[in-house]
Amino acid sequence: MKVIKRNGSEVDFDIQKIIQAMRRANSSVVNMEMTEEKINEAAEYIAFKCEKMNRAVSVEEIQDMVENQIMASGAFEVAKNYVKYRYNRSLIRKSNTTDDKILSLIECNNEEVKQENSNKNPVVNSVQRDYMAGEVSRDLTNRILLPKEVVEAHRDGIIHFHDSDYYAQHMHNCDLVNLDDMLQNGTVISETLIEKPHSFSTACNIATQIIAQVASNQYGGQSISLTHLAPFVQISREKIKGEVLEEFSELGGTDESKIDSVVETRLRKEIERGVQTIQYQVVTLMTTNGQAPFLTVFLYLNEARNEREKKDLALIIEETLKQRYRGVKNEAGVWITPAFPKLIYVLEEDNIREGTEYFYLTKLAAKCSAKRLVPDYISEKKMKELKEGNCFPVMGCRSCLNPWKDENGNYKFYGRFNQGVVTINLVDVALSSGKDMDKFWKIFDERLDLCYVALMARHERLKGTLSDAAPILWQNGAIARLKKGEPIDKLLYGGYSTISLGYAGLCECVRYMTGNSHTDPQSTQFALDVMKYMNAACDKWYEETNIKFSIYGSPIESTTYKFAKCLQKRFGVIEGVTDKGYITNSYHVNVTEEIDAFSKLKFESQFQSLSSGGAISYVEVPNMQDNLDAVISVMQFIYDNIMYAELNTKSDFCQNCGYDGEIQIVEEEGKLLWECPNCGNRDQDKMNVARRTCGYIGTQYWNQGRTQEIKERVLHL
Repeated sequence: MKVIKRNGSEVDFDIQKIIQAMRRANSSVVNMEMTEEKINEAAEYIAFKCEKMNRAVSVEEIQDMVENQIMASGAFEVAKNYVKYRYNRSLIRKSNTTDDKILSLIECNNEEVKQENSNKNPVVNSVQRDYMAGEVSRDLTNRILLPKEVVEAHRDGIIHFHDSDYYAQHMHNCDLVNLDDMLQNGTVISETLIEKPHSFSTACNIATQIIAQVASNQYGGQSISLTHLAPFVQISREKIKGEVLEEFSELGGTDESKIDSVVETRLRKEIERGVQTIQYQVVTLMTTNGQAPFLTVFLYLNEARNEREKKDLALIIEETLKQRYRGVKNEAGVWITPAFPKLIYVLEEDNIREGTEYFYLTKLAAKCSAKRLVPDYISEKKMKELKEGNCFPVMGCRSCLNPWKDENGNYKFYGRFNQGVVTINLVDVALSSGKDMDKFWKIFDERLDLCYVALMARHERLKGTLSDAAPILWQNGAIARLKKGEPIDKLLYGGYSTISLGYAGLCECVRYMTGNSHTDPQSTQFALDVMKYMNAACDKWYEETNIKFSIYGSPIESTTYKFAKCLQKRFGVIEGVTDKGYITNSYHVNVTEEIDAFSKLKFESQFQSLSSGGAISYVEVPNMQDNLDAVISVMQFIYDNIMYAELNTKSDFCQNCGYDGEIQIVEEEGKLLWECPNCGNRDQDKMNVARRTCGYIGTQYWNQGRTQEIKERVLHL
């Protein structure tokens, strides 16, 4: 059994430390109120409670138990002195809140940080530098920048103020990069003018530079569309044709069919090189936050502006899927699944069924999903129903914009962004109400008001930011083309950008309040009412502020564990509600609930339509590489029933023995570990594990709560 110290490092549980602490407190009073037998009994009970929690416990949790057991024994003077001792020690620690954590980061013994982000390697210097800066930012944020009630609510797991490690700077969350504007009209990178490229391969190279620059100037995900690269295929075709005509002329030949054949062959090779540039550059680039850019690539045929461009776009999509299916080589030279870029393939009328013109691409996408977990799928039909006839990419893994028109009445999506996220813990709202429905809605109002204060703090932090803070974003086209020294304020209002009210744990919230899963018809309406209530709050805030608030199904990668621990601390272990090391993401069906893929997608679609700020549904599937017809059936169901969904499978490799099946999760002394079932290897540095974390693929491992959630996922197909 492990204990998490205040600096984040892990140590073995030691009952003697508890006994010694109680002895010291006991000896601090004149008439020692606790016998040695009582001290030992209390310590053994605390050890039992820690064991039952089935996860690593924090020092603070153990100290709370010690305090409670001293009180339970009737030793009130001892308890008073123990509380006083804890308080004095906390004052000493507060004199410098960052030193210990930063030192533990540098020495790589902070277990919480090691598992905070499944795509960051905390051993690498650049990651450590980012984490060190993040600790300083958190310290400033908590002590100076945020209202006290927000800091306390975040600490207690009532809400989660996302990305506080970046809050001290004037940075925003996710965006849709206006790659079309930057490539067609030129841009500036590091004070160097980049003009319109004259070939497809050059356009791809410039795109990767833009991606890296954008990633270094915001903290969320970014998305680009392959459609913006498609016009450069024709430019390359014409350039190649000129070269081929010159060659044929020198050889005395004029056969048009041969010329066209040679041109198309060379063009495909250039497309292959260009796509490879994006794939490998994104995987190998290291941005200033110590990880590869969190990039999503949008594959949408009907976004092309004419038939010629659509056919060229199909060539790019085909090559993108082929290269992703192949994967990338790890250091042992074995093809593995990379985390990024995330791919989103749009299902349309001309690619969704056998016999349609682009069905061959859909079959290739199915093959790729079965092996490499991507692409994910957007239904053009369902998205158009929900987004005023529009289909466009999400930002990063799920953050979704609302339709917005410019002064000419034209819809605009690229060049827009999200200001930030604050997530409400719905499980805490429910538990705080004690199942009293009137009290539930009253507490809900109070918590939403708190979220509003926190969200407005995010907005105010961006307000007044000058375009000079991130020229690639605000001056050179990624988001806007503002003047030097111009504030970005006009982009924060009127719905041009959004700000997101995240939510987590709808499943457990409903289970506690109604006694049933939200999939039970008797409880579904209450779940929908909760969603509608949050939407109503966002609409009200929009009317009052002219800032577009939207409901966002939060990924809560590490927060799922934090929320679970806070709930257990405040309310104890409640079966079906707080008895796990995680709570359920957004509106999802709990990972342990038996439900088939089609029922799950159909059920969750009604919640996705109420989560306008973004959400993604998934189905957990076994190895489907030999059953692509079933994969395509799921994709066709997605097209007809839900806007945005994905298939989760496994893609692992043990570098120790060469095993390429599923790496298992095993438990030892209350801790979950990854183990190769073939050779028993547990060294995470000698295995490649790719799992869908919460809308995107993680490859650097997860905290104990998320690992438990992954372990307990049931198959839906």
